[in-house]
Amino acid sequence: MKLGSLKQGGRDGTLIVVSRDLARAVKATDIAPTLQAALDDWANVAPRLNALFEDLQASRAAGAFALDVEVLAAPLPRAYEFVDGSAYLPHVERVRKARGAEVPETFYSDPLMYQATSAGFLGPRDTVIVPSEDYGIDLEAEVVVVTDDVPMAVDARQAAEHIQLIGLVNDVSLRGLIPGELAKGFGFLQSKPRSALSPVFVTPDELDGHWKNAKLNLPMRTWINGQWFGEAECGVDMQFSFAQLVAHAAKTRPLTAGTIVGSGTIANQDTSKGASCLAEQRTVEKLRDGEPATPFLKFGDRVRIEITDQDGRSIFGAIEQSIAGAS
Repeated sequence: MKLGSLKQGGRDGTLIVVSRDLARAVKATDIAPTLQAALDDWANVAPRLNALFEDLQASRAAGAFALDVEVLAAPLPRAYEFVDGSAYLPHVERVRKARGAEVPETFYSDPLMYQATSAGFLGPRDTVIVPSEDYGIDLEAEVVVVTDDVPMAVDARQAAEHIQLIGLVNDVSLRGLIPGELAKGFGFLQSKPRSALSPVFVTPDELDGHWKNAKLNLPMRTWINGQWFGEAECGVDMQFSFAQLVAHAAKTRPLTAGTIVGSGTIANQDTSKGASCLAEQRTVEKLRDGEPATPFLKFGDRVRIEITDQDGRSIFGAIEQSIAGAS
């Protein structure tokens, strides 16, 4: 099934069930008022939501309406936790090579992960507001999963059973601020503003066999100002599966239902498929030509992030948003 949230009903939106073709929707408030409420009691609520989804597919759902992506909030307008990994080591290897640094051996066995911004997510059409272009505005096209309650110290096999929903994120980064923050030795803060989530999250069974071993095996397609930017393969060169990432996050603490876990920027060894963030493309250019040529995003630029099935049908809907300055 596919789930989303309308921009109504307060900060956490109003839960809707969305048709497979993303054309129609129906409110699910008789079952759960918000997606977070549904995740809090997922074992009991999910079967009822799935029944409503089947009714919607069969044109039996009362109150169904045409879906307008413009009125959608993020599926989870705010989450208790967002932890973002860096599971695609080709990206890490290239970035470190460009600055003359080796990749520590531990990176191949122990995932990189940080505590990201979760207090508010942009909707799929919301404008990205940044105070200054000088901050080095970047997109990061990633896959995310959403968990139910995850016990502390689960192993990867157990963690896989707690992955209930899958979606996309534009993990906005301000590259000009990152070096100074990391130099302090205390992680990201100002360099990571609010990110945007895809129009809908979907259950693994909606991925038609493309969800295997807790990895999504489809290309991540990105465009900037209508121009193709990349279609890196999500299932290729992913050093750590989502099950491993969830287990890593839960090593010393339980994860609350509604926790979002990110893959990190999708990146392949094969650079002919383009990139999923500007920092990656600029690194490829620096290694190849000596200097990066691709600029960071400017006010007025538009980005689009989407994954389609083998027949070209959008699975999660597209994140499509413009970049603007603070007024």
